[in-house]
Amino acid sequence: MQINLKETAEFLKSRDKFYILTHQSPDGDTMGAGFGLCYALRSMGKSANVLCSDEFPKRYGFMYKDYGPQKFSPETIVAVDVADAKLLGSKLAQYGDYVELCIDHHVSNTGYAKRLLVYPDASAACEVLYRVLAEMGADIDKRTAECLYTGIATDTGCFKYGNTTKLAHTISAKLMEHGVDIESINRDMFDRKSKERLIAEKHILSDMEYYLDDKCTITAVTLADMESKGFSSEELEGTAGITVQPEGVQVGVLIKEKEKGKFKVSMRSASEVDVSAICAKFGGGGHVKAAGCTLEGELEDIKLKLLSGIAPSLGIDLWLA
Repeated sequence: MQINLKETAEFLKSRDKFYILTHQSPDGDTMGAGFGLCYALRSMGKSANVLCSDEFPKRYGFMYKDYGPQKFSPETIVAVDVADAKLLGSKLAQYGDYVELCIDHHVSNTGYAKRLLVYPDASAACEVLYRVLAEMGADIDKRTAECLYTGIATDTGCFKYGNTTKLAHTISAKLMEHGVDIESINRDMFDRKSKERLIAEKHILSDMEYYLDDKCTITAVTLADMESKGFSSEELEGTAGITVQPEGVQVGVLIKEKEKGKFKVSMRSASEVDVSAICAKFGGGGHVKAAGCTLEGELEDIKLKLLSGIAPSLGIDLWLA
């Protein structure tokens, strides 16, 4: 059931004990929305914890450095930036059928939650959450503001992607009024990189393959690659955009092996191609310019399967390319 801002605010104010679920392989938006909502609810005297199937990435450590899980039995399950229950991951799968509210911005949201607040035109889930907290009259302190700002900044690529809106800028400006250190956050999110991150980026570039009249690139990162070159899966977060950096490329694909024979696919568009529609063919989804899916099998078979889905969107007959 789709609900509006007022109904969402009333629902959150009427409950007291929350588990807030984020998606697996967490990014800045799900982390920012999760901890931003948690801190806002706690400031209202409510109990709230943030849960994830994977460890919280170190690069977002400023969000949870003062966070400590509270001991209580949850009464309400909320998901943030989670378009599909299967994206919760194995450790949170038990909660998939009990999500009472989902706050999201993915056009591909499957409607799994009892209540949905989904604004597909929003730049980030954190943008939607800011509007919810404003409707609630919740206290937004510096810590909460930093979480929300990070979600908007990362999902818009530091305000350069096509999903950047006037409202995204307006809300970010309002968050700055709470003392957000945008220089530090943006440097940490977009400029400062570990040695391992640079090795990961070098691999993506050096192993990039061109297909479909050089309009599509694919880079695969296997478990063996990570082990031999000395970087972890965490270092790959936020790197899919590299695949569409070459001139003339319209669709880029980053394939990451999560476990033996199981691959996470991140697809990006630098054109009018709707990669969410392509990923939907493989059980995934996301946004028009950024989407993903999970596939199992042999890597070369997966590449061919993906190319068969991408080629028609580029007006190319795969078998003649």
